[in-house]
Amino acid sequence: MRALFLWLLCLLLTPTATLVADAGSRTVTDLLGRQVSIPPQVDRVICSGSGCLRLLVYLQAQDRTVGVDSAEKGGLPFSVDARPYAATHPHLSDLPLFGEFRGFDNPELIAGLDPQPQVIFKVNAPRDGGVDNLQTKTGIPVVALGYGNLTNGREELNQTLQIMGQVLELDRRAIKVIDFFDKLQADLEQRVAGITDNDRPTTYVGGLAMRGGQGFASTEPAYAPFSFLRARNAAGGLGAGESNFSHATVAKEQLLLWDPDIIFLDIASTRLPVSANGLEQLRTDPVYRAMTAVQSGRVYGVFPYNYYNTNFESVFANAYYIGSIIYPERFADIDPFARAEEISTFLNGGPAFVRINEDFDNMGFSQIPVR
Repeated sequence: MRALFLWLLCLLLTPTATLVADAGSRTVTDLLGRQVSIPPQVDRVICSGSGCLRLLVYLQAQDRTVGVDSAEKGGLPFSVDARPYAATHPHLSDLPLFGEFRGFDNPELIAGLDPQPQVIFKVNAPRDGGVDNLQTKTGIPVVALGYGNLTNGREELNQTLQIMGQVLELDRRAIKVIDFFDKLQADLEQRVAGITDNDRPTTYVGGLAMRGGQGFASTEPAYAPFSFLRARNAAGGLGAGESNFSHATVAKEQLLLWDPDIIFLDIASTRLPVSANGLEQLRTDPVYRAMTAVQSGRVYGVFPYNYYNTNFESVFANAYYIGSIIYPERFADIDPFARAEEISTFLNGGPAFVRINEDFDNMGFSQIPVR
Protein backbone atom coordinates (compact mmCIF):
# COMPACT_ATOMS: atom_id res chain seq x y z
CA MET A 1 0.00 0.00 0.00
CA ARG A 2 2.82 2.38 0.87
CA ALA A 3 4.41 1.79 -2.56
CA LEU A 4 1.08 2.46 -4.29
CA PHE A 5 0.62 5.65 -2.26
CA LEU A 6 4.06 6.94 -3.21
CA TRP A 7 3.45 6.16 -6.88
CA LEU A 8 0.15 8.09 -6.84
CA LEU A 9 1.81 11.00 -5.04
CA CYS A 10 4.59 11.20 -7.66
CA LEU A 11 1.99 11.07 -10.41
CA LEU A 12 0.07 13.99 -8.93
CA LEU A 13 3.24 16.06 -8.52
CA THR A 14 4.41 15.48 -12.11
CA PRO A 15 4.13 18.70 -14.18
CA THR A 16 1.07 18.78 -16.43
CA ALA A 17 3.17 19.66 -19.50
CA THR A 18 5.13 16.44 -19.11
CA LEU A 19 1.97 14.36 -18.74
CA VAL A 20 0.50 15.86 -21.89
CA ALA A 21 3.72 15.37 -23.85
CA ASP A 22 3.95 11.73 -22.74
CA ALA A 23 0.40 10.99 -23.92
CA GLY A 24 0.75 9.95 -27.55
CA SER A 25 4.08 11.70 -27.90
CA ARG A 26 6.67 11.19 -30.62
CA THR A 27 10.40 10.83 -30.15
CA VAL A 28 12.99 12.52 -32.33
CA THR A 29 16.76 12.28 -32.21
CA ASP A 30 18.37 15.71 -32.30
CA LEU A 31 21.81 16.64 -33.60
CA LEU A 32 23.41 15.95 -30.22
CA GLY A 33 22.01 12.42 -30.28
CA ARG A 34 19.47 13.21 -27.56
CA GLN A 35 16.13 11.43 -27.63
CA VAL A 36 13.53 14.17 -27.28
CA SER A 37 9.85 13.50 -26.60
CA ILE A 38 7.62 15.93 -28.50
CA PRO A 39 3.85 16.28 -28.96
CA PRO A 40 2.22 14.27 -31.78
CA GLN A 41 1.53 17.52 -33.64
CA VAL A 42 3.73 20.60 -33.31
CA ASP A 43 2.02 23.87 -34.25
CA ARG A 44 3.87 26.32 -31.97
CA VAL A 45 7.64 26.76 -31.73
CA ILE A 46 10.36 29.28 -31.04
CA CYS A 47 13.77 29.40 -32.74
CA SER A 48 16.85 30.12 -30.66
CA GLY A 49 20.29 31.00 -31.98
CA SER A 50 21.84 32.63 -35.02
CA GLY A 51 19.95 31.75 -38.18
CA CYS A 52 17.45 29.34 -36.65
CA LEU A 53 14.41 31.36 -37.73
CA ARG A 54 15.87 31.57 -41.25
CA LEU A 55 15.68 27.78 -41.54
CA LEU A 56 12.11 27.77 -40.21
CA VAL A 57 11.15 30.22 -42.99
CA TYR A 58 12.83 27.97 -45.57
CA LEU A 59 10.53 25.18 -44.37
CA GLN A 60 7.52 27.51 -44.84
CA ALA A 61 6.69 27.22 -41.14
CA GLN A 62 7.21 30.83 -40.02
CA ASP A 63 3.55 31.01 -39.00
CA ARG A 64 4.26 28.49 -36.24
CA THR A 65 6.66 30.70 -34.30
CA VAL A 66 5.13 32.37 -31.24
CA GLY A 67 8.10 34.52 -30.24
CA VAL A 68 11.41 35.89 -31.50
CA ASP A 69 14.79 36.88 -30.11
CA SER A 70 16.17 40.40 -30.04
CA ALA A 71 17.76 40.02 -33.49
CA GLU A 72 14.30 40.23 -35.05
CA LYS A 73 13.55 43.43 -33.16
CA GLY A 74 16.49 45.48 -34.37
CA GLY A 75 18.97 44.09 -31.85
CA LEU A 76 21.72 43.24 -34.33
CA PRO A 77 24.91 45.35 -34.44
CA PHE A 78 24.21 46.58 -37.98
CA SER A 79 22.74 49.86 -39.16
CA VAL A 80 20.62 48.14 -41.82
CA ASP A 81 19.26 44.62 -42.18
CA ALA A 82 20.33 42.31 -45.00
CA ARG A 83 18.54 39.08 -44.17
CA PRO A 84 16.26 38.08 -47.06
CA TYR A 85 13.93 36.06 -44.82
CA ALA A 86 13.41 39.09 -42.57
CA ALA A 87 12.85 41.39 -45.55
CA THR A 88 10.24 39.00 -46.88
CA HIS A 89 8.50 38.56 -43.51
CA PRO A 90 8.81 41.89 -41.64
CA HIS A 91 5.82 41.00 -39.45
CA LEU A 92 8.00 38.54 -37.52
CA SER A 93 9.46 41.50 -35.63
CA ASP A 94 6.03 42.11 -34.06
CA LEU A 95 6.07 38.79 -32.19
CA PRO A 96 6.80 38.70 -28.43
CA LEU A 97 10.42 38.66 -27.24
CA PHE A 98 11.80 35.51 -25.61
CA GLY A 99 15.52 36.28 -25.27
CA GLU A 100 18.63 37.89 -26.64
CA PHE A 101 20.23 37.14 -29.98
CA ARG A 102 22.89 34.41 -30.43
CA GLY A 103 20.98 31.96 -28.26
CA PHE A 104 20.90 33.81 -24.93
CA ASP A 105 17.42 32.64 -23.99
CA ASN A 106 15.37 33.98 -21.09
CA PRO A 107 13.37 31.15 -19.45
CA GLU A 108 11.12 33.66 -17.69
CA LEU A 109 10.20 35.37 -20.95
CA ILE A 110 9.61 31.96 -22.55
CA ALA A 111 7.33 31.00 -19.66
CA GLY A 112 5.35 34.21 -20.25
CA LEU A 113 4.65 33.53 -23.93
CA ASP A 114 0.98 33.11 -24.72
CA PRO A 115 0.42 30.80 -26.45
CA GLN A 116 3.25 28.65 -25.20
CA PRO A 117 5.63 26.97 -27.67
CA GLN A 118 5.42 23.20 -27.81
CA VAL A 119 9.05 22.87 -28.96
CA ILE A 120 12.16 25.04 -28.77
CA PHE A 121 14.55 24.71 -31.73
CA LYS A 122 18.11 25.64 -30.79
CA VAL A 123 20.84 25.90 -33.44
CA ASN A 124 24.54 25.59 -32.67
CA ALA A 125 23.47 23.89 -29.46
CA PRO A 126 26.42 23.46 -27.07
CA ARG A 127 27.40 20.03 -25.79
CA ASP A 128 27.65 21.25 -22.21
CA GLY A 129 24.16 20.37 -21.03
CA GLY A 130 22.77 23.80 -21.82
CA VAL A 131 19.85 22.41 -23.82
CA ASP A 132 18.94 20.03 -20.99
CA ASN A 133 19.09 22.92 -18.55
CA LEU A 134 16.80 25.04 -20.75
CA GLN A 135 14.40 22.13 -21.13
CA THR A 136 14.30 21.61 -17.37
CA LYS A 137 13.72 25.30 -16.63
CA THR A 138 10.93 25.74 -19.18
CA GLY A 139 9.30 22.31 -19.19
CA ILE A 140 9.34 22.54 -23.00
CA PRO A 141 11.14 20.01 -25.25
CA VAL A 142 14.36 21.49 -26.68
CA VAL A 143 15.58 20.08 -30.00
CA ALA A 144 19.29 20.69 -30.48
CA LEU A 145 20.36 21.52 -34.03
CA GLY A 146 23.47 22.56 -35.93
CA TYR A 147 23.54 25.09 -38.76
CA GLY A 148 26.29 24.03 -41.09
CA ASN A 149 27.24 25.65 -44.35
CA LEU A 150 27.26 24.91 -48.07
CA THR A 151 30.83 23.57 -48.25
CA ASN A 152 32.42 21.58 -45.44
CA GLY A 153 29.30 21.77 -43.25
CA ARG A 154 26.78 20.54 -45.80
CA GLU A 155 25.96 17.32 -43.93
CA GLU A 156 25.19 19.23 -40.73
CA LEU A 157 22.95 21.65 -42.65
CA ASN A 158 21.06 18.79 -44.27
CA GLN A 159 20.64 16.95 -40.97
CA THR A 160 19.37 20.11 -39.29
CA LEU A 161 16.76 20.69 -41.99
CA GLN A 162 15.66 17.06 -41.83
CA ILE A 163 15.29 17.09 -38.04
CA MET A 164 13.25 20.30 -38.18
CA GLY A 165 11.15 18.78 -40.95
CA GLN A 166 10.54 15.67 -38.87
CA VAL A 167 9.44 17.68 -35.83
CA LEU A 168 7.10 19.85 -37.92
CA GLU A 169 5.97 16.96 -40.15
CA LEU A 170 7.35 18.88 -43.11
CA ASP A 171 9.76 16.18 -44.23
CA ARG A 172 8.94 16.69 -47.91
CA ARG A 173 9.64 20.40 -47.76
CA ALA A 174 12.96 19.75 -46.01
CA ILE A 175 13.97 17.40 -48.80
CA LYS A 176 12.86 19.96 -51.40
CA VAL A 177 15.11 22.61 -49.83
CA ILE A 178 18.07 20.23 -49.73
CA ASP A 179 17.45 19.21 -53.36
CA PHE A 180 17.13 22.88 -54.34
CA PHE A 181 20.57 23.62 -52.92
CA ASP A 182 22.02 20.56 -54.64
CA LYS A 183 20.54 21.51 -58.02
CA LEU A 184 21.79 25.10 -57.81
CA GLN A 185 25.29 23.90 -57.00
CA ALA A 186 25.18 21.33 -59.80
CA ASP A 187 24.09 24.00 -62.29
CA LEU A 188 26.90 26.32 -61.25
CA GLU A 189 29.50 23.57 -61.45
CA GLN A 190 28.24 22.40 -64.83
CA ARG A 191 28.53 25.93 -66.23
CA VAL A 192 32.22 26.15 -65.39
CA ALA A 193 33.16 22.60 -66.30
CA GLY A 194 36.19 22.37 -68.56
CA ILE A 195 37.57 25.84 -67.85
CA THR A 196 41.35 25.61 -67.72
CA ASP A 197 43.51 27.15 -65.01
CA ASN A 198 44.80 29.72 -67.50
CA ASP A 199 41.25 30.99 -68.04
CA ARG A 200 40.46 31.37 -64.34
CA PRO A 201 41.21 34.86 -63.01
CA THR A 202 42.44 35.30 -59.45
CA THR A 203 39.68 36.55 -57.15
CA TYR A 204 39.30 37.86 -53.62
CA VAL A 205 36.23 38.68 -51.54
CA GLY A 206 36.59 41.15 -48.68
CA GLY A 207 34.41 42.71 -46.02
CA LEU A 208 32.73 39.50 -44.91
CA ALA A 209 30.89 39.91 -41.61
CA MET A 210 31.84 37.62 -38.75
CA ARG A 211 29.97 38.15 -35.47
CA GLY A 212 29.59 41.74 -36.57
CA GLY A 213 30.78 43.89 -39.44
CA GLN A 214 34.36 43.65 -40.71
CA GLY A 215 36.71 45.61 -42.94
CA PHE A 216 38.17 44.69 -46.31
CA ALA A 217 40.76 42.27 -44.84
CA SER A 218 37.99 39.91 -43.64
CA THR A 219 37.50 36.93 -45.95
CA GLU A 220 36.77 33.19 -46.18
CA PRO A 221 39.26 30.71 -47.66
CA ALA A 222 36.33 28.40 -48.46
CA TYR A 223 33.98 31.12 -49.75
CA ALA A 224 31.22 28.99 -51.23
CA PRO A 225 30.53 30.96 -54.45
CA PHE A 226 34.21 30.67 -55.39
CA SER A 227 34.17 26.95 -54.57
CA PHE A 228 31.12 26.29 -56.77
CA LEU A 229 32.67 28.25 -59.64
CA ARG A 230 36.16 26.77 -59.30
CA ALA A 231 37.39 30.32 -59.03
CA ARG A 232 41.00 30.94 -58.01
CA ASN A 233 40.43 32.33 -54.52
CA ALA A 234 43.58 34.23 -53.56
CA ALA A 235 42.93 33.33 -49.93
CA GLY A 236 42.04 29.74 -50.69
CA GLY A 237 45.31 28.35 -49.38
CA LEU A 238 44.80 29.72 -45.87
CA GLY A 239 43.95 27.02 -43.36
CA ALA A 240 44.72 24.28 -45.87
CA GLY A 241 43.92 20.89 -44.39
CA GLU A 242 41.72 22.31 -41.62
CA SER A 243 38.15 21.24 -42.39
CA ASN A 244 36.54 23.80 -40.05
CA PHE A 245 38.74 26.77 -41.02
CA SER A 246 36.21 29.30 -42.25
CA HIS A 247 37.30 32.86 -41.55
CA ALA A 248 40.53 34.78 -42.00
CA THR A 249 41.80 38.31 -41.62
CA VAL A 250 44.49 39.01 -44.20
CA ALA A 251 47.39 41.43 -43.80
CA LYS A 252 47.32 44.33 -46.27
CA GLU A 253 50.80 43.49 -47.50
CA GLN A 254 49.72 39.93 -48.24
CA LEU A 255 46.81 41.17 -50.31
CA LEU A 256 49.17 43.35 -52.30
CA LEU A 257 51.41 40.34 -52.90
CA TRP A 258 48.45 38.26 -54.06
CA ASP A 259 47.20 41.19 -56.19
CA PRO A 260 43.97 39.49 -57.35
CA ASP A 261 42.64 40.21 -60.84
CA ILE A 262 39.09 40.81 -59.58
CA ILE A 263 37.85 41.96 -56.18
CA PHE A 264 34.40 41.41 -54.74
CA LEU A 265 33.29 43.48 -51.77
CA ASP A 266 30.61 42.26 -49.39
CA ILE A 267 28.41 45.34 -49.15
CA ALA A 268 27.75 44.70 -45.45
CA SER A 269 31.12 46.36 -44.87
CA THR A 270 29.94 49.61 -46.46
CA ARG A 271 27.67 50.37 -43.52
CA LEU A 272 30.46 50.43 -40.96
CA PRO A 273 32.13 53.59 -39.58
CA VAL A 274 34.77 55.05 -41.89
CA SER A 275 37.71 53.47 -40.05
CA ALA A 276 36.30 49.95 -40.51
CA ASN A 277 34.42 50.46 -43.77
CA GLY A 278 35.79 48.16 -46.47
CA LEU A 279 34.87 50.52 -49.30
CA GLU A 280 36.48 53.53 -47.64
CA GLN A 281 39.59 51.44 -46.98
CA LEU A 282 39.83 50.59 -50.68
CA ARG A 283 39.42 54.24 -51.57
CA THR A 284 41.91 55.71 -49.09
CA ASP A 285 44.51 53.15 -48.03
CA PRO A 286 47.68 53.45 -50.19
CA VAL A 287 48.34 49.70 -50.04
CA TYR A 288 44.86 48.77 -51.21
CA ARG A 289 44.87 51.52 -53.83
CA ALA A 290 48.01 50.01 -55.35
CA MET A 291 46.24 46.72 -56.12
CA THR A 292 45.66 45.98 -59.82
CA ALA A 293 41.92 45.41 -59.44
CA VAL A 294 41.50 48.77 -57.71
CA GLN A 295 43.61 50.53 -60.34
CA SER A 296 41.58 48.98 -63.16
CA GLY A 297 38.19 49.44 -61.48
CA ARG A 298 37.45 45.73 -61.22
CA VAL A 299 35.70 45.90 -57.84
CA TYR A 300 32.16 44.53 -57.61
CA GLY A 301 29.54 44.46 -54.87
CA VAL A 302 27.98 41.24 -53.58
CA PHE A 303 25.22 40.77 -51.04
CA PRO A 304 25.99 40.08 -47.38
CA TYR A 305 27.15 36.51 -46.89
CA ASN A 306 26.87 36.38 -43.09
CA TYR A 307 24.12 38.36 -41.43
CA TYR A 308 23.06 36.65 -38.21
CA ASN A 309 24.66 33.53 -39.66
CA THR A 310 24.93 32.64 -43.34
CA ASN A 311 22.30 33.85 -45.80
CA PHE A 312 22.15 30.72 -47.95
CA GLU A 313 20.03 32.38 -50.63
CA SER A 314 22.62 35.15 -50.85
CA VAL A 315 25.40 32.58 -51.24
CA PHE A 316 23.81 31.16 -54.38
CA ALA A 317 22.66 34.54 -55.69
CA ASN A 318 26.22 35.86 -55.30
CA ALA A 319 27.58 32.78 -57.08
CA TYR A 320 25.51 33.49 -60.19
CA TYR A 321 26.55 37.14 -60.19
CA ILE A 322 30.23 36.35 -59.65
CA GLY A 323 30.01 33.76 -62.42
CA SER A 324 28.65 36.41 -64.77
CA ILE A 325 31.68 38.62 -63.98
CA ILE A 326 34.53 36.11 -64.17
CA TYR A 327 33.06 33.81 -66.85
CA PRO A 328 30.61 36.06 -68.76
CA GLU A 329 30.23 33.71 -71.73
CA ARG A 330 29.18 30.87 -69.43
CA PHE A 331 26.50 32.98 -67.72
CA ALA A 332 25.23 34.98 -70.70
CA ASP A 333 21.70 33.66 -70.12
CA ILE A 334 21.59 34.79 -66.48
CA ASP A 335 20.04 37.99 -65.15
CA PRO A 336 21.63 37.98 -61.68
CA PHE A 337 18.84 39.94 -59.98
CA ALA A 338 16.12 37.83 -61.57
CA ARG A 339 17.90 34.65 -60.49
CA ALA A 340 18.41 36.03 -56.99
CA GLU A 341 14.71 36.79 -56.61
CA GLU A 342 13.81 33.32 -57.93
CA ILE A 343 16.00 31.80 -55.23
CA SER A 344 14.51 34.03 -52.52
CA THR A 345 10.97 33.27 -53.66
CA PHE A 346 11.54 29.52 -53.39
CA LEU A 347 13.17 29.74 -49.97
CA ASN A 348 11.39 32.71 -48.38
CA GLY A 349 8.12 32.90 -50.25
CA GLY A 350 8.86 36.18 -51.98
CA PRO A 351 11.53 38.52 -53.46
CA ALA A 352 13.96 40.35 -51.20
CA PHE A 353 17.15 41.41 -53.01
CA VAL A 354 15.95 44.57 -54.78
CA ARG A 355 14.45 45.74 -51.50
CA ILE A 356 17.65 45.04 -49.54
CA ASN A 357 19.79 46.67 -52.23
CA GLU A 358 17.99 49.98 -51.75
CA ASP A 359 19.43 50.15 -48.22
CA PHE A 360 22.94 49.70 -49.63
CA ASP A 361 22.77 52.46 -52.24
CA ASN A 362 22.22 49.82 -54.93
CA MET A 363 25.81 48.60 -54.70
CA GLY A 364 24.82 44.94 -54.83
CA PHE A 365 25.59 43.23 -58.16
CA SER A 366 27.26 46.32 -59.53
CA GLN A 367 30.70 47.68 -60.33
CA ILE A 368 31.75 49.88 -57.40
CA PRO A 369 33.75 53.05 -58.12
CA VAL A 370 36.79 53.10 -55.85
CA ARG A 371 38.91 55.85 -57.38
